[in-house]
Amino acid sequence: MAEEISIQKSLVERTRDYFGEVRIEMKRVSWPSKQEIYGTTLMVILTTFGFGLYFYICDLVFSGSMRRILSYLRPH
Repeated sequence: MAEEISIQKSLVERTRDYFGEVRIEMKRVSWPSKQEIYGTTLMVILTTFGFGLYFYICDLVFSGSMRRILSYLRPH
């Protein structure tokens, strides 16, 4: 029973130390400004739409190419 209490106390102390260290590290973090967040978010959205458009065009080209190849190979 005495060992359980020391283990639990050790766990409580370790948990307290952990959260104390987290608090210290969070104060050291350099947080981005609202302007930086806005800029990077806009860049991610534009890049996503750009890749979507690129893959849509690639899909149209490849499906059109396959359609022509298959229609050429199909017996008439």
